[in-house]
Amino acid sequence: MPRDTELPQTPSADLADAIARGASALAARQNPDGHFVYELEADATIPAEYVLLEHYLDRIEPALEAKIGVYLREIQGDHGGWPLFHDGGFDLSASVKAYFALKAIGDAPEAPHMARARAAILAAGGAARANVFTRVQLALFGEVPWRAVPVMPAELMIAPRWFPINLWRVSYWSRTVIVPLLVLMAKKPRARNPRGVRVQELFVTPPEQVKDWIRGPYRSLWGRFFKGLDTVLRVLDPLVPARFRDISIRRAVAFVRERLNGEDGLGAIYPAIANSVMMFDALGTPPDHPDAAIAWQAVRKLLVIGAERAYCQPCVSPIWDTALAGHALAETEGADHPRLKAACDWLAARQITDVVGDWAMARPGVRPGGWAFQYANPHYPDVDDTAVVGMLLHRSGDPAHAAAIARAREWIIGLQCRGGGWGAFDADNDHQFLNHIPFADHGALLDPPTADVTARCVSFLAQTGMDAADPVLARAIAWLRAEQEKDGSWFGRWGTNYIYGTWSVLCALNAAGLPHDDPAIERAVAFLLATQRDDGGWGEDEETYAGAPPGRYKVSTPSHTAWALLGLMAAGRADHPAVARGIAWLAAAQQENGEWVEQPYNAVGFPRVFYLRYHGYKQYFPQLALARFKALRHRNQRRVAYGF
Repeated sequence: MPRDTELPQTPSADLADAIARGASALAARQNPDGHFVYELEADATIPAEYVLLEHYLDRIEPALEAKIGVYLREIQGDHGGWPLFHDGGFDLSASVKAYFALKAIGDAPEAPHMARARAAILAAGGAARANVFTRVQLALFGEVPWRAVPVMPAELMIAPRWFPINLWRVSYWSRTVIVPLLVLMAKKPRARNPRGVRVQELFVTPPEQVKDWIRGPYRSLWGRFFKGLDTVLRVLDPLVPARFRDISIRRAVAFVRERLNGEDGLGAIYPAIANSVMMFDALGTPPDHPDAAIAWQAVRKLLVIGAERAYCQPCVSPIWDTALAGHALAETEGADHPRLKAACDWLAARQITDVVGDWAMARPGVRPGGWAFQYANPHYPDVDDTAVVGMLLHRSGDPAHAAAIARAREWIIGLQCRGGGWGAFDADNDHQFLNHIPFADHGALLDPPTADVTARCVSFLAQTGMDAADPVLARAIAWLRAEQEKDGSWFGRWGTNYIYGTWSVLCALNAAGLPHDDPAIERAVAFLLATQRDDGGWGEDEETYAGAPPGRYKVSTPSHTAWALLGLMAAGRADHPAVARGIAWLAAAQQENGEWVEQPYNAVGFPRVFYLRYHGYKQYFPQLALARFKALRHRNQRRVAYGF
């Protein structure tokens, strides 16, 4: 690092210009009604699954599929297969789906890119070693027998809550995906597949000869136990009385219909929506039936179609984007700016106060008062969105939002877990033994408390007046202290990764009024200083979820640099030379149009399985960091006044 006298500085005029250009770019993305929504991109699996869904239903759109083909070919890795994130390593399951989709689109198996993909897949053990969701997709097309997937009896729909394995013990995303899938696994339908596309060339051993579809390595003795249970269930499943099976299927359909959620779809996430479409089809529901038609419309809403390429999003993020962009607006333009008022009014109208969602199974008697992530998802609000929205409404100072803020506080307090932390959607959803059933080979069946979500709740409650000595906050802060890593960081469950988690917790501890020389804060600051790159920025790789060094990457990114800067400023280090260097990097990386460019992924759905790139992160987080630095530099008091 250069000596302090040689540190890059951003002149006040240049900083003001960068902030103004960023604000202009942000304003250009605001919709007339006040809300923001940026693209949300995953890996090859979602667009590939969409193509296969069209072939499953025989609703093929050649022009659209051709554009998706362009997208899939563009993101193929140098290793021949498809990664789970930008510039990532080969992933078998994503590669099987992408190859299958491209072949369905019409790519010849002999084409060089297909031959490279096939060779990589076979070298990794072939399609038989793909994950459970991929094998379900293959079973629906008749490419593998149904014994290739774990037994998931439809009778889970009627399992009582006291039973060790029941739907209310898994996360919201698992529940909404599983319920329509139970119907599909009971009915075992076959895709229409009008072009007769097959991918038997992806198997090392012919599927009918594979004997070990359900196998380890097992992460615990629970895994071996559940493998044995799966064997028993295969024998018992055909013996289930038809009456029980019919009742179970009817209950699954009723569950889905209650939560169809209009054009936003079941759970407002692609896998659940697609499964609901196939479920209605398997039950013989005509495509023009209101239930089937709206489910299909919900899938279509997720498409991003450009002039040359197209892909399918896993979901949309308007509440999250609007709240985060709103904080950048508030920092840049002040609490009384009309653009901020429009964003706050749009958000306030979407608070969920009239639907008691699935979260109430664990917390009966708590009044609803949260926000969802998507345009509509009333059964599944989350405390992370709710806290960020609540902090923004509180910061706006508009008395009209006081009742909404109070209701949000009440709901968040009601969902605190027994240990003091918060999960995202449910309370005490942490029955870890369920992550060892054969169906859960992704290891993400549950919604346990996490440091980043807990930090957001602490920030909100503290910003809105709760004292750190209050039992709710005291338990949460103690939980966060216990979760700090040895290197001073915190794990980022929903954002990549330790930089995201550390920024989140530093904001929370500052909002709760902890002194900036608190040992936990000092260790976290040391982590951020140690991971700053030579160019002044920060970056982090998704590989940190698989054991790579925390907080490090080969390039700096706008998102990670902004998070690190915001964390250091929350820790009272606005005057630290590292902050000046980071601000200089952000200002230099900004384009003339006020935007930033970021290719690496910046968030996570399921660690090691499913990653995300929020296209808005590279815009509103750097804007927030630059504006906050400018504001703190012109104040006598260097303490950040807000929880976010």
